[in-house]
Amino acid sequence: MSERVLLDPSAESEPGERAPLARAASLDGQVLGMLDISKPRGNVFLDELEQMFGERGVTVKRYIKPTFTRPAPDDLRGQIAEECDLVIEALAD
Repeated sequence: MSERVLLDPSAESEPGERAPLARAASLDGQVLGMLDISKPRGNVFLDELEQMFGERGVTVKRYIKPTFTRPAPDDLRGQIAEECDLVIEALAD
């Protein structure tokens, strides 16, 4: 397998080394969080994913950021971390 390079879109002047997290072996019994960052049509993308995962019996919880121009508020990030095992974040225009 080839080496993967992960890019961090933040404005770090010297990016730190981060290993990717291990993928879940299965979605069985997992709660999947979907975060809409409030960009146009991100909700359309997540609607399609929610339908696909729902058809496979995956429990999905939806969340939305107040604005795409700022990071998600601490309380929202905490809620997602507490309630979900996995997260998909929608970036769209």
